[in-house]
Amino acid sequence: MSEKSNSFDYESLPPRRLPKVIDEETFKRSSFVKNAPEQEEPLFAPKEPLSERPVENKPLNNAQPSKTTINDQSAFEWIVKSGHSVSFAGLFIFTCLVFFRPYELAPSLSWLSQSAFYVAVSTIVVFLFSQLGLENRLTARPREVILILLLLVTAALSIPKAVDPMRAWGSFVDFLKVVLIFIVMVNVLRTEKRLRTLFMLSLLAGCVLSVSAISDYWTGRLALQGLRIKGSIGGLFDNPNDLALHLVTAIPLAVALLFDSRNLFTKLFYGAVGILMVGGLIATFSRGGFLGMACAAVILFWRIAGKNKWLLGIFLPIAFAVMIVVGPAGYLSRLATTNDGSAVARTADLKRSIYVALHHPLLGIGMNNYTLYSDNGLATHNAYTQVGVELGLAAMVFYTLFLITPLRHLRRIAKETSSNRKKSLFYLAVGLEASLIGYMVSSFFGSVAYLWYAYYLVAYGVCLRRLYATRDVSKPKPTFLAI
Repeated sequence: MSEKSNSFDYESLPPRRLPKVIDEETFKRSSFVKNAPEQEEPLFAPKEPLSERPVENKPLNNAQPSKTTINDQSAFEWIVKSGHSVSFAGLFIFTCLVFFRPYELAPSLSWLSQSAFYVAVSTIVVFLFSQLGLENRLTARPREVILILLLLVTAALSIPKAVDPMRAWGSFVDFLKVVLIFIVMVNVLRTEKRLRTLFMLSLLAGCVLSVSAISDYWTGRLALQGLRIKGSIGGLFDNPNDLALHLVTAIPLAVALLFDSRNLFTKLFYGAVGILMVGGLIATFSRGGFLGMACAAVILFWRIAGKNKWLLGIFLPIAFAVMIVVGPAGYLSRLATTNDGSAVARTADLKRSIYVALHHPLLGIGMNNYTLYSDNGLATHNAYTQVGVELGLAAMVFYTLFLITPLRHLRRIAKETSSNRKKSLFYLAVGLEASLIGYMVSSFFGSVAYLWYAYYLVAYGVCLRRLYATRDVSKPKPTFLAI
């Protein structure tokens, strides 16, 4: 008879032991590792830091981006491109008032004489609220903004030491308006459409001034000492040399837009605008304007010519020869004359301004105070010595850097986009570079350091640089607001 198994007949199992924890070195010395086949990679490869591991952003279960994410991105892009719409409208109206001065057209419009001031104040107030709401800061801070603020600080510090502090204070207030509008432009001009809109406004002003200048010379209305025409629009363009300065900065923009256009009618339009403004420049009989235009033309066509730069040696001499031959009688002799009363007085004031600047190197003699030191009671007729003598040598360095800084970036943009001429930014960069070069040359013969010319051009350059940064796909793409 079989015996029943007793459950207690089984040997008791020893208590379960936890696996012995060994370190890496002990494991490597074990027989298992010694007898194991060689592997291509070590068993104990160093762990890759979590931040350096590649992450695949694959949607789970073929999930699509949420509608909320798309809407948020679209809203951000709209803010970047369309922010400051009201501020830009105010900037556009202000520029129209500065360029065209409609209150001078008829006595019935005299009530508009203070309109530019009120529009500027309103634009700045709207801009401040919009800027704080969009970016939570007062302004973007490219180097140009820092340099112009340094220039403003030196202007303020020069007031107590000025010979006539009240005169310096009045000029400082006027310059403060220029600085504030410049800061508005730097932040508001954030689309190519807005940039081109102000370009067109500048070209329109150039056309109006050119038609008036040609008409006045043709009919013999020589309002400036019976020798030269005066600008039909006062303010910026009353003096023929200042009028010529505006045309020098506008003509390269017209040529750039001509090359950028793909439509034959548009090309003809910009070509006609450029020729008209060249005629207006000739009618001013401005020697500084001619030199500025010559330098701007060389830079402009040197960039556009590309590998065909040898053509410049043929084209430019012929163009300047035609310009002189077709020009009015006495134009060539005017350009060649360097010993008339005007040239002698300018040379004397240039030397005098350098002498005074060296004796007041720290903070100068105060804005608009040089005429009190001049032997002829005239301005310096040189933008660089104007800043140096009135604000100090450090301010002259700030002003020069303010003009040079955008040139470096514009050249980089032109170089990096030159392989694809269909990109409009290439021609806009080349045109702006030529305009700035033309200004820097022509301003050597005019006291225009505190006027609007340079500040519009530099603001255009900052805008173009920021636009290019958002389009550059070969580099990490920064957001527009962070530039």
